[in-house]
Amino acid sequence: MKLITLLPADVYTVINKGILSDIDQNNLITLYEPIIGPIAVSLYLTFFKELDKKQLTSITYTHHHLMTILKLDLESIKQAREALEGVGLLKTYFKEGDVNTYIYELYSPLNANEFFNHPIFNVILYSNIGKKEYDLIKKEYARSSFNLKEFKDISKMLDMTFKSSSLQLDNVEIRTQQTQAVKLTNNIDFDLIISCIPKGMINEKTFNKKTKELIIQLSFLYDLDSLKMAEIIRTVINEKGFIDKEDLRKNTRKFYQFNNNGALPTLIYRKQPEYLRAPSGDNSNRGKIIKVFETTSPYDFLKSKYKGSRPTARDLKLLEYLVVDLELKPAVVNVLIDYVLKRNNNKLNQAFIETIAGQWKRLNIETASEAMKVAEKEHQKYTKKYEKISNTKKLSTKEPIWFNENILKEEASMEEQEELADLLKDFK
Repeated sequence: MKLITLLPADVYTVINKGILSDIDQNNLITLYEPIIGPIAVSLYLTFFKELDKKQLTSITYTHHHLMTILKLDLESIKQAREALEGVGLLKTYFKEGDVNTYIYELYSPLNANEFFNHPIFNVILYSNIGKKEYDLIKKEYARSSFNLKEFKDISKMLDMTFKSSSLQLDNVEIRTQQTQAVKLTNNIDFDLIISCIPKGMINEKTFNKKTKELIIQLSFLYDLDSLKMAEIIRTVINEKGFIDKEDLRKNTRKFYQFNNNGALPTLIYRKQPEYLRAPSGDNSNRGKIIKVFETTSPYDFLKSKYKGSRPTARDLKLLEYLVVDLELKPAVVNVLIDYVLKRNNNKLNQAFIETIAGQWKRLNIETASEAMKVAEKEHQKYTKKYEKISNTKKLSTKEPIWFNENILKEEASMEEQEELADLLKDFK
């Protein structure tokens, strides 16, 4: 797919596909904001404000208009837009021309009942805000009950209150609240799952459309492959050959928690997707390092730098910014962390990280190998510039061992050999 560059002169029109009530606005801030962030919520509300109350579409604006009223750069606006797309609040259409044109379709937020019963949103909200805050929000939305056992229902029926009329009117199409289903890339091999389950246990309707959607959602949320999902599915097939969806949710969550010390998932625990990993079979030292970056989650990689201790809250927040807000791939985050720690005497300088991360995002860096090459190139450029300014003075900062294409040849120092061994030993 061709990379589309968003420009200030690009124009857009907003189309309203739903209704935003006061309750919806509260849901947006209370339930969605902890997941997509305040900038995305602000963009969503701005789009709604640009709609005429009596019309379904806005006038045409430029993206420079958005930059002005939101006080944001285009990259931040694009990231906020993509966050809205990801949670089903926005759909974007694009047409190329002398001036590119965008259509933004707005959809209503899920109501509280739909949100709390959603297999993904519910868990991500819990992971992002913690149990205490989650329980407070859930209590706010809990349905109040009243004991009516001693009361009698005396409400009148319609025909007891109004007289009928023979007048017939044409049907009127009224705007209704529309929500959009969250879409995920299908990385599940259902043929493989079916082959792992004894034929007598299932029927032709076992894997219907809704069941498949739930399996894809759960596999994404808990980062499980087809074989692990098959293992869980076998435990929730009833005597009629159908999958109990509620049991599937519970058992998948239990499976994940059992293998992750009771924790619920967040994106910083994700590893590099298979399709973005280097081909297997490279047994060189550089290949081994790339494999570490690809098969380790950003959380576990950073934890290894703490010698097994839990990273600080500040560093975890920085990880979440890289993975969730910037949507950098896990292996790319690992390369970035390793590079910055080496350059800054084992300190994660936030401003430095954000500068590099922003550049890598704009360059669309998605693999460990790409990140390693661009890091080395930028470091060499910086070193030459520094040495030119200071004449012959050599830059004293250390370099990651993977800067060298031919790692651990005869010229490798004992320190380099120890560093490589230390990097690989925790991830064998």
